[in-house]
Amino acid sequence: MKDYIEERALELANYILETGATVRAAAKKFGVSKSTVHQDITSRLAEINPGLAAEVKEVLDNNKAERHIRGGNATKEKYKKASA
Repeated sequence: MKDYIEERALELANYILETGATVRAAAKKFGVSKSTVHQDITSRLAEINPGLAAEVKEVLDNNKAERHIRGGNATKEKYKKASA
């Protein structure tokens, strides 16, 4: 694996741990696709640093469990703005 890919995977992992960011937010911040973030975190990071990969997986699993709530809130705000 190339050095810049390993470095990006570690930077993504640290960013997600520090901020609790979603895959989408991390992709936007680093200017890469959601698929790249997912690949870096699930596959590449597990080879580089399995402990860090497990910590990030917990954050991502939590984000996945809460996404229906965030989606509902986004829809609520959308219609609140439309009616105002």
